[in-house]
Amino acid sequence: MTSLSDSSLAAQTLHAVNAAAPMPNMHHNGNMREMRKVAKDFEAVFISQMLQPMFQNIKPESPFGGGHAEDVWRGMQVQEYGKAITEAGGIGIADTVLREMIKMQEMK
Repeated sequence: MTSLSDSSLAAQTLHAVNAAAPMPNMHHNGNMREMRKVAKDFEAVFISQMLQPMFQNIKPESPFGGGHAEDVWRGMQVQEYGKAITEAGGIGIADTVLREMIKMQEMK
């Protein structure tokens, strides 16, 4: 197996992301996997923050609901919605963040 240098792999990945093509084989480079995970985590947090206002005025049904535990659960639920939306394809933020991270890595 041929091992690609970091800059060559980064260039191929950047090209693939820009072209919406499949990513090159990155099993030799854990750094790219970590960057992709960070980009997806960022998108999930962003989506969660955008969803949060939608759930602020929803009042729980009585007699089963309300209180501090309801607020904590609702916050965790919105975080999970953000993660699920990101895993289902998201809104494109992770790809943009990954592209910028690759560019920053190439400038080193």
